[in-house]
Amino acid sequence: MKKIFIFFALIISACESENYDIISSDNFITVERGNAPFLKFSKLSGVSIIYDKSIPFKDLNKNKKLDKYEDWRLSSEERAIDLASKLSLNEIAGLMLYSSHQSLPGRSMGAWMSSSYNGLPFEQSNALASDLTDEQKKFITEDNLRHILITSVDSPEVAAIWSNNVQELSESLGFGIPVNVSSDPRHGNDAFALFNSGEKQKISIWPSTLGLAASFDPSLMKKFGEIASIEYRALGITTALSPQIDIATDPRWYRFDGTMGEDVILSTDLARAYVDGFQSTNNHGWGKESVNAMIKHWPGGGSGEGGRDGHFGYGAYAIYPANNFENHLKPFTEGAFKLNGQTKKASAVMPYYTVSLGYGDRVGSGFNKYLITDILRNKFNYDGVLCTDWAITKDVSSVSLMQGKSWGVENFSEAEKHFLAIDAGMDQFGGNDDYVPVVEAYKIGVEKYGEEYMRKRFEKSAVRLLINIFNVGLFENPYLDIDQSKQTVGNDSFVKEGFNAQLKSIVMLKNSDVLPFLNQKKVYVPKRYNPPTKIFFGMMQTEGGYEYPIDMETISKYFQIVDNPEDADFALLGIKDPDGGNGYDTDDLKNGGNGYMPINLQYSDYTATNAREKSLSGGSPFEDFNNRSYKGKTIKTNNYSDMTLVRDTKKIMGEKPVILVLEVSRPMVMKEIELYTDVLLISTGVEDKALLEIISGKVEPSGLLPFQMPANMETVESQFEDMSRDMIPHVDKNGNKYDFAFGMNWSGVIKDHRVKKYK
Repeated sequence: MKKIFIFFALIISACESENYDIISSDNFITVERGNAPFLKFSKLSGVSIIYDKSIPFKDLNKNKKLDKYEDWRLSSEERAIDLASKLSLNEIAGLMLYSSHQSLPGRSMGAWMSSSYNGLPFEQSNALASDLTDEQKKFITEDNLRHILITSVDSPEVAAIWSNNVQELSESLGFGIPVNVSSDPRHGNDAFALFNSGEKQKISIWPSTLGLAASFDPSLMKKFGEIASIEYRALGITTALSPQIDIATDPRWYRFDGTMGEDVILSTDLARAYVDGFQSTNNHGWGKESVNAMIKHWPGGGSGEGGRDGHFGYGAYAIYPANNFENHLKPFTEGAFKLNGQTKKASAVMPYYTVSLGYGDRVGSGFNKYLITDILRNKFNYDGVLCTDWAITKDVSSVSLMQGKSWGVENFSEAEKHFLAIDAGMDQFGGNDDYVPVVEAYKIGVEKYGEEYMRKRFEKSAVRLLINIFNVGLFENPYLDIDQSKQTVGNDSFVKEGFNAQLKSIVMLKNSDVLPFLNQKKVYVPKRYNPPTKIFFGMMQTEGGYEYPIDMETISKYFQIVDNPEDADFALLGIKDPDGGNGYDTDDLKNGGNGYMPINLQYSDYTATNAREKSLSGGSPFEDFNNRSYKGKTIKTNNYSDMTLVRDTKKIMGEKPVILVLEVSRPMVMKEIELYTDVLLISTGVEDKALLEIISGKVEPSGLLPFQMPANMETVESQFEDMSRDMIPHVDKNGNKYDFAFGMNWSGVIKDHRVKKYK
């Protein structure tokens, strides 16, 4: 200990002239420049400081000399090329992995997520929530993995301590390559945000991406990115697995609510703003608040036949009956690849699961050399990281189970699937913790192309991956100040900005001279039946039951609550859009059908009399037929009771106003409920207070529909899956058309600069 003290005294003396200060704390050594942390490393990692002309650098590989990759004066590309050339095959293979979903603390969710601490579940282990799991230790030390996806965390403090623990371990190994931690969107007030952020985590709450799109304001989208990136960095997150910039051209798509709507021009502008906000610190380019953006899903996943989703084999195909393929590329090529900021382009791209019929081989996008190399790499000159969506190399045995998603190559081995993706142009594998299949893929490539070619090919991917880690400054300082993280995440100013954005996301579709209220009112709020509902792509199911749709304590701060409708001045209802299935039913298959069903966007039963006689897509090794038509089949809606509630309440209230708050995840047929309402507000998942600020008249609504509301299921069935804005919109009893860019304020239909620009 005495020798270490003398060593640091000499360091301080040597670098005084360069204005570098060395700070020794209990766990870390920090080099400050200009009174700000510049270099930082753990005392336990074996890293030390080396000098070039009295300038300090981290000796990450502990060889007592300054390597190019350790020289922070060089560009990210120069450093990445040097480091990639030094890495072994196994180390590059580890870089090409992106972990399965990790929660903090580690929990188990069947085969999809499994964690232990010294062989025990967290609850039995006496481990801290911030400790590394057995699985995390293994894939960092043995599999050389350096990209981790986190989901729920107990608190910002837990996330920050865990992040430091992860970085300390990786810093002690080999070349000291830091870990790039990533997250799916975690700022929304919805079930997915709960899954990604955890119940206990305090973080600023913003509208969903679709809700932000309803503002029709790219500057607001950029502001979200700027604030979210600061909170991400305080949690240790340096890559966002977002934004989802698929154009949602089919209204039935399960993932519609994660998009920026159905319009190509609006989506392009918003995509550019989102990525600029995340990647460019204070508009200056890469910096300490920058977060890599991984845009998804190339070439656009919003045109699945019948609205079915590519997470399952029954939704494997994207189709283009209107020949509108090129428009689906524009949010990528004209938006995220042409940033206003100095980072120039999105750091990474994630292709989708789907097979794009008519464009390359009949294989999923991650295996499609035409889409990846010919179009993305060569035509549009994209040289960033390409990461597969999760589990495309895993095995699959059915079109209806949540397993692997290797559409078109289901019968290949796991190693062969990895090779096919690499050969198509991919750099990284989402949801793979094991480097062995990547090494096996390398060997397959050597047999086909030779050792020299494959080594260069692997180094090319390694360079791309390392550039993103260098860009965000992790090699210099991957560590967090725990107290600062606690103060940053969810601070008052960020919460206020998020709440203001929520207000701007709410769309008023109807107001029959009811709002704004000019005085205190008495309100009747009936309970809503919340049926058991499958969430997270069918992997989990809620229990269901009766509940108030809006928090009653929050309502009481705005209105007097009464139990008797006769005593009320108005009724306030909250319901959700129709839950009309996912396009497939195993019971139909068991009963002699093909399993394929319509997706229902209305509450009433729907029979698909106008569906295609023969599907445009089809074919699976798990099916002995190609025709996926569902013509003539009938589908029920899970939450039919929502329609009943609206109609019954209007009958009870008579001439008194009924205000309906409708939480939507995609377009829906309005005719069944609109007639029974006097005020209709659309939300994509906001806090109750935001809704009540508008209902009480304190805030004027300003949101616009980023999609069409269809007049009926016939227009849904007849629209083209790849075409935007091609449905007949609903017209309400006041004569207003619920078309793209429609919305109302207190004065009536909004006709401002946003409508002029985008409608």
